[in-house]
Formats: sequence, structure tokens, C-alpha cells
Amino acid sequence: MGSDRSSLLSIASIVTSMTAVAIGNGMMLAYVPFVLTRSAAPDWIPGAAVTAIAFGGLIGCVLAGPLIRRVGHARAFSCSMALVILAAVLISLGVHPILWIFARALYGAAANTNFIITQSWLNHASDNHWRGKAMALFYMAYVIGLGAGAWLFGRIPVDGNIAPIVTIFFTALAILPIGLTRLPTPPAPAKVSIDIAMAWRSSPVALIGVLASGGLSMLVQGFTPIYAAANAVSQRDVATLMFVMQFGLLVIQYPMGALSDRIDRRIVLVATCAVIVAAGLAALVVSFASLPLLILVFALFAGAVETVYSIANAHANDRTDPADYVPLASTMLVAWSAAATLVPMLVTLLTPALGAHLFIHATIAVAVLYAAFVLIRLRMRERVPPQRCETFEIKSAQVPNAGALAEAKARAE
Repeated sequence: MGSDRSSLLSIASIVTSMTAVAIGNGMMLAYVPFVLTRSAAPDWIPGAAVTAIAFGGLIGCVLAGPLIRRVGHARAFSCSMALVILAAVLISLGVHPILWIFARALYGAAANTNFIITQSWLNHASDNHWRGKAMALFYMAYVIGLGAGAWLFGRIPVDGNIAPIVTIFFTALAILPIGLTRLPTPPAPAKVSIDIAMAWRSSPVALIGVLASGGLSMLVQGFTPIYAAANAVSQRDVATLMFVMQFGLLVIQYPMGALSDRIDRRIVLVATCAVIVAAGLAALVVSFASLPLLILVFALFAGAVETVYSIANAHANDRTDPADYVPLASTMLVAWSAAATLVPMLVTLLTPALGAHLFIHATIAVAVLYAAFVLIRLRMRERVPPQRCETFEIKSAQVPNAGALAEAKARAE
């Protein structure tokens, strides 16, 4: 088993499976809101479909652990993939808005279950000295898969059920590498135990940051295709927009993450919020007639939003005792899912009255409020000594840090 644990090749099955899943997910993230916005459905329906994903994810946080402990990682993975396929089948039956909302909730529950399974498996399968590289590879492959799915959406007929069928195809492919893997099954992840008081004591900036990032990520990633479709943007242009947005993470997160290893992470969080505000204002000003420029703006918008999540997570680990990593990870996961449900829900309720651009205003407002909170905390608490800080690792708010539930075991090995 030593050779299995000494090379990134040993985790290829996990990364390959989740990349295939991401391709299908990227396609549906563009397809569902685009079709619902262009349909005769009420104005609140597309936003409700976005909210349903996060609500399903919140349910998945609670149910994934008991499921894995009951049947093991491999069987639980197959079950979660079956839910993704069932959700796509429901969407393939035709445009039935309420049924589609239920299908997206079903997908959300499966998605968080997938993340808990695969990230805990990665933690167990990788050695300490290259675990960070393994997780970075996982995140990057998943984000690239999302972009590839969005790109593929622009090249298939939007009428009919080709998109959900293609999603079923990639999801079925995803089962094969995990079904054939020889990686040893990891121990079951720790129970999801919520301790808001502990998370607040460890780092109010990190806890509020994860809450903010839940709302920010779901707003930008979920409502952008709705906004574009409402402005009569073509299917191919929506696909290009969603494709390029995924790579904004590289442009913003890498330099900001490296900077947060050198100076107080809270200062970098404030700077990241400033980028969100600037990109949001630009998104309101630049018209769809200047589509290439608007795509660039939204790429920076999305990249900055994802960066809040990764730096807040790093700041939480800097401030927390290793003995508290498991309850901290549980609390952060549930906090992210709760905010990712409530903020889009509020925007969904107000969008019919205030317009499809409301999500941009809401994103700016969340960024401003969070930056103000961080600035207050800067005056109240000293920086973590640099020698106690962990090295920044790339993360995406679209892949919440579910695997950290197993991280305490991995670090002890």
C-alpha cells in the first residue's frame, strides 16, 4: 500500500470520477436556469431552482455521515450518483417547474454527499507531505470540469432533453473509476457536530466569512445565467460566460492566497471584498452589447467571490486548535450551506419586483458588510503569528470543505 500512498496517480480514480460529475453539473448549472428563464414559468422559479440546490446540500450535510457509516464510501458514492441520475431523469421529462425545483434539491443533497465521500477519501489516501497538492488537484479538476460542462452546454440543442441525457452519461461514467478503484476504504467521516460558539471563539472573521461566501457563491454562480437569459443573451454566449467565469478563480485566488501567506489574511479579505464591489459595479455598468468585456468582468467577479471562501477557511485553521478541527469543519460546512440557502431565497423572493440584476446589488451589499465587519475585527484582535499560519491551499466555494470532517484522522497518521 505504500506505493499507492506515495503518488498522485493513486488518487486518479477519485479525481477522474468527480471531474466527470463536474462536467454534468456545469452543464445543468447553465441549462436549468437558462431554460426556466426562457419558459413561461413565473419569475421566481429560476431563483427557486438555485436555492433548492443549497437547501438539498444542507440536507446532504446531515444525512451523508450516517449513510457512509452504514454502507461505506464506495456504496454511498454509487447511491449519491444514482440520485444525480434520478434528478437528471426528472429534468429530462420536460419543463415542469416544480418538478425541476425538486430535482435540483435532490442534486444538492447528492452533491454534498459526494464531496464528503471524495474529500475524506482523498485525505485518507494521501500522505501528509503531498496532501495539499492532492486537494489542490481535486479542486482544480472539478472547477475545470464545471467550465467544460458550461462550454458543452453551448454546443447542444437547448430544446428537448439532450442536456440531461448528456449529464446522465457523464454521471454514469463517474461511477466506473470509483467502482474499480483499489484504494483502501477510509474510516467513516466524523459526525457533523455543530458548535457555533466554538467557531466564533476561534475566529469570528472566518465564521462570518464562510457564511458570506455561501451567499456570495450561490448568487454569482446561480443567478448569472438567469440574468444573462433575461437579457436575451444567446445560448452559446451564456455558455461562454459560464465557462470563462470558472477560470476567474485562477486569476484572483492564486495571487490573493499567496499574499495572505505573507500579510494578515484579514487585510487580504478586505481587499478581496473591494474587488467584488468593483467587479459588481462594473457588471451593472457594462452592457451586454460589450459582451467580451462583460465576460471578463464576471470572471473577476466569480474569482473574487470564490477567494473569500478559501482565505476564510485558511484563517479559521490558523486560529483553531487541532483538537477542534472536526467540530469546526462541521460547523463551517453547515454554516456555508445555510447561508447558501437563505441569501438566494431572499433574492428569489425580491427579484420579480426588483429585476434580474438584483443579485449583483445583493452580492455587493454582502461584500461591503463583510469588509466592514473584518475592519472592525482588525482593531480588536492581533494577527496570528506567521509561524502558526498554515500554507494557503486553493479551495472553491462550489466545493465546500466537507472532507475536513476526516482531516483530524489524516493529520494524526
